[in-house]
Amino acid sequence: MIWDSKESALRYDQWAKTPQGAFALRQEEKLLQGVIAPWPRRKQKLVDIGCGTGLFLEFFWSCGFDLTGIDSSPAMLALARDKIGHRADLHVGWAEHLPFEDREFDYAALTTVLEFVDNPGEVLREAMRVVRKGIVLMFLNRFSMYGCSARLFRKKTFLSRAHWFSWLEMRGLIQKNLSPGLIEARSILLGPPSTWNQAPVFRHVNSLPVFPWLGAVTAVRIDLTAPPAQTPLMAWNTEPTV
Repeated sequence: MIWDSKESALRYDQWAKTPQGAFALRQEEKLLQGVIAPWPRRKQKLVDIGCGTGLFLEFFWSCGFDLTGIDSSPAMLALARDKIGHRADLHVGWAEHLPFEDREFDYAALTTVLEFVDNPGEVLREAMRVVRKGIVLMFLNRFSMYGCSARLFRKKTFLSRAHWFSWLEMRGLIQKNLSPGLIEARSILLGPPSTWNQAPVFRHVNSLPVFPWLGAVTAVRIDLTAPPAQTPLMAWNTEPTV
């Protein structure tokens, strides 16, 4: 296990508190907010699979979901409990064998999880088993400037053990293991990490949602059922006149 100690979990969590990490986290939340915009929130149950230290639990809670989180690392879950308190039901468990009933949740989230598992297809199928409506994924994009610089400089970080996906690879994984009714994807953080800051030009470039194969992180909404129509296609306030 990569984060099986308190020290490694703290190192992972501390990155999000650095100026660069905090900037990236804000953009990732913005990306997720846009991707899951069509989903209803009130009284909808969402399970955050591989929730880690709870970096996105607060975000999903603020969206209005009834939250459950699960992670295989007790050290990371301890930090998540410090953040979220009693606002989420947290469990120790493995993404490949979720301790939940079939269709127990409305939605599932996997944010930067598939990069660190041995069998991502099995994790996707297990996520599909426990939800009724949809799954949102967020993954590291292999061919982004971030991905290319990480391979070029080969810095030894917690991402050194990650499998970076291309958009085509991830799309194929989704189509092979899920039964999607609709897929929507976009990415963010177009520049390399050295540009993830508040300088006006860099902030603008890195906060724009772009095509799923361009940005450092890509978010994908997978609707397993067609969402109900919110407004009739042909709706008239009065009868049309000829």
